[in-house]
Amino acid sequence: MCGIIGYIGERQVVPILIEGLKRLEYRGYDSAGVALIQNGTVEVRRTVGKLKTLEDSLRHVVLEGTVGVGHTRWATHGRPSEENAHPHRAGSIALVQNGIVENYLPLKEKLRQAGRTFQSETDTEVLVHLIDFYFEGDLEAAMRRALREVVGAYALAAVSSDDPEKVVAARHSAPLVIGLGKGEFFVASDIPAILNHTRDVIFLNDNEIAVLSREGVKVSNLEGQPVPKEVKKILWDLVMAEKGGYKHFMLKEIYEQPRAFSDTLRGRLALEAGNVLLDEVQFPTSLQDIEQVFLVACGTSWHAALIGKFLIERLAQVPVEVDIASEFRYRNPLVSSATLMIPISQSGETADTLAALREAKQRGATTLSICNVVDSTIARESHGILYTHAGPEIGVASTKAFTSQIAALHLLALHLGRLRGTLSREQARQEMQALLGIPNLLEEVLELDEEIEQLARRFADKRDFLYLGRGINYPVALEGALKLKEISYIHAEGYPAGEMKHGPIALIDEKMPVVVIAPKDSVYDKILSNIQEVKTRGGVVIALGHRGDSSLKSKVDDWVGLPEVSSSLFPILAVIPLQLLAYHIAVRRGCDVDQPRNLAKSVTVE
Repeated sequence: MCGIIGYIGERQVVPILIEGLKRLEYRGYDSAGVALIQNGTVEVRRTVGKLKTLEDSLRHVVLEGTVGVGHTRWATHGRPSEENAHPHRAGSIALVQNGIVENYLPLKEKLRQAGRTFQSETDTEVLVHLIDFYFEGDLEAAMRRALREVVGAYALAAVSSDDPEKVVAARHSAPLVIGLGKGEFFVASDIPAILNHTRDVIFLNDNEIAVLSREGVKVSNLEGQPVPKEVKKILWDLVMAEKGGYKHFMLKEIYEQPRAFSDTLRGRLALEAGNVLLDEVQFPTSLQDIEQVFLVACGTSWHAALIGKFLIERLAQVPVEVDIASEFRYRNPLVSSATLMIPISQSGETADTLAALREAKQRGATTLSICNVVDSTIARESHGILYTHAGPEIGVASTKAFTSQIAALHLLALHLGRLRGTLSREQARQEMQALLGIPNLLEEVLELDEEIEQLARRFADKRDFLYLGRGINYPVALEGALKLKEISYIHAEGYPAGEMKHGPIALIDEKMPVVVIAPKDSVYDKILSNIQEVKTRGGVVIALGHRGDSSLKSKVDDWVGLPEVSSSLFPILAVIPLQLLAYHIAVRRGCDVDQPRNLAKSVTVE
């Protein structure tokens, strides 16, 4: 989950590398570095900290060359330090890598016995030494030999002063994209890094090697056989990935949710017929015979999956299990050809979710992924793909991905319900009408921003929060707590409100704010009882409910009133104030909202 950029062409490489790394810094920011071919040697410059530190260190250094690679790091092996920063060098070769070499210790011992010495704690230094160990003047051939011995997930790019007219890149279970310019070529771990220069790209698949030269790009597999690649044209531009006047990407993305939700629905609702149009998914005809559904995801996407369980079971009346992706394949899941497995991932590159997808396919399940990033690995490897069309999400703490994933899950639940005959035309139309009204209601909720900011001022100094919800709103409590933890570093827990008496109630006192999601639904009276239990023990209650609910308002310390919607749609509205609360608290505490410590946007290692 680091950021990689590489270039070969006629222009000076360092400014291109630095610009690309700025677009990738959300993928890692504990150190950064560049390497280039200059006057027949490999020059490497690395610094600890954010990219600006590297940029400042290069201001008074003469680095000239037209071939090079760069890297911004999120540590997996070895603490953040200059020695552990990329690029790593051995002999004439400099290498940048994203991922984990799982067998780096036995490889390191093999190389030590061959007389190699190491300066860092990283698996990447082992890998560059392994490539150099096999290097005989041809960087591609050396990398091919080395990678046959590597176990793990990687995306990498390398240059050599002894083979100076190329950049060699490879991937296995980590994203890598090649940009095609006019007489110049790029490699990067994500599209924004190269979008200023080209819209024509090719995506590498697992066990593929790309050789970039000034003449073009050659792709082959590890056995050396040529692999034909389709050129894709990227339709969105960098303006979509800029802050657009907002102080942070996260705030911009919170405010983009009405548009993202609408874009996920757009063109997919045939209101008169009461049908969901998912022709692009290309369902197998046997889908109506599915006997069980698995929703598999990580983090925020897992919370969306929990909401999806309620939607699919209610509308399609098929049993649904929700798994954390990192646990799925280690528990021998009971998956068969009658299983529909739905991985959910904003990036489409989440390592654990990808592994779960592959496990389910191997066991015979039909797979349908919900992703945001087009042509990502999960999207390419699924039987079907339902894109959310949320646009680039740069902030590490996911916001618009969550609401657009819920929109996609609602579409899927409606489609399955109609396909299986559990949902009438009129019932489907009512559901669709309600969905189409959500973007306007989200705009209304966003108007509460100033009110939420006032709450944040009062509670920013607290050390602990408890979030409570029942039924379909329990996942919203989890998501609210996660957002606060991620960006403000305040300890927060999400709980089903009915479970409060089974432990968390012992923590409640006048110092702990308790956020309660309390719409007027079938468990409304129960949640009011939970609120009373908190108040009896001196807790401070912040409630989210339907506006006009004077009974709820009278029972709590602070209250946020939201538009009235059905119980299945309330989570979409309720999560917005929780995102804003976390955001404003983090800002008041001076935290780095877009790049919280120890986190990276796309978790591409297990």
